[in-house]
Amino acid sequence: MKFNKLLPLSLLLLVMLGLVGCPNSTSIADINKDPGHYAGRDVTIAGHTSNSFGALGNGIFQINDGTGSMWVYSQSFGVPTDGTKVAVTGRIQQGFSFGSRSFAVILKETKARH
Repeated sequence: MKFNKLLPLSLLLLVMLGLVGCPNSTSIADINKDPGHYAGRDVTIAGHTSNSFGALGNGIFQINDGTGSMWVYSQSFGVPTDGTKVAVTGRIQQGFSFGSRSFAVILKETKARH
């Protein structure tokens, strides 16, 4: 009898604890629609990486979350290999250059990725 009452409460508690540990991701499509709204603010995006390149701890890679793609600049956090699923927290910047390339909108990583 007590087990039937505790089971729903236990499941609810587990779900709530799981949600607390997950960063809230912003969709790349939302950022691309209105980058000015997110400029200078920390956001988290999650997806699969591609087009990774860098040297000496700095680099750039692209994340695709299924709604769109965004370039990420990583300074001192390293660069993941292509195809890795990551969540990255950083600041949205507009008008960014790296090497000989220019990017209209980029996420500059500010925290170690998970």
